[in-house]
Amino acid sequence: MVGVRVEMPSNNPLVLLRETAGPRYLPIWIGAVEATAIAFAQQGVVPPRPLTHDLLKDVVEALGDELSEVRITDVKDHVFYAVLVFESGTEVEARPSDSIALALRTGAPIYCDDEVLTESSVGVPDEEEAEVEKFREFLDEITPEDFEEGSS
Repeated sequence: MVGVRVEMPSNNPLVLLRETAGPRYLPIWIGAVEATAIAFAQQGVVPPRPLTHDLLKDVVEALGDELSEVRITDVKDHVFYAVLVFESGTEVEARPSDSIALALRTGAPIYCDDEVLTESSVGVPDEEEAEVEKFREFLDEITPEDFEEGSS
């Protein structure tokens, strides 16, 4: 995973996933709340009281289960779909943004079906790799507050 950013000029947050053994990137537009949750997890921010994704992690652990992986399974009309896969064998459909936020909190891997990558990914030629590096630097500087409604 590369991270989250706010896409201009629309001011819409997106999460950018990178293929581990290839050149493709998968951009998924997400909500501001989910962008904040992902940014918190990436930066290691621990809120004084559990936020929704922290609570979900705690509930899963309290029930004696563990998130084993997240799968981004489909895309229809530019809407992505995901599945949470638990050690118990239980699978639960979820939004990719919530799934990613939970995976970052639990250390679970994030996988994407090949068909989704083929249909929705973008490649980054070598000459654009510098742009990706700028994006990574941007991620190092951004704060969760940057994703709040009305921020610019």
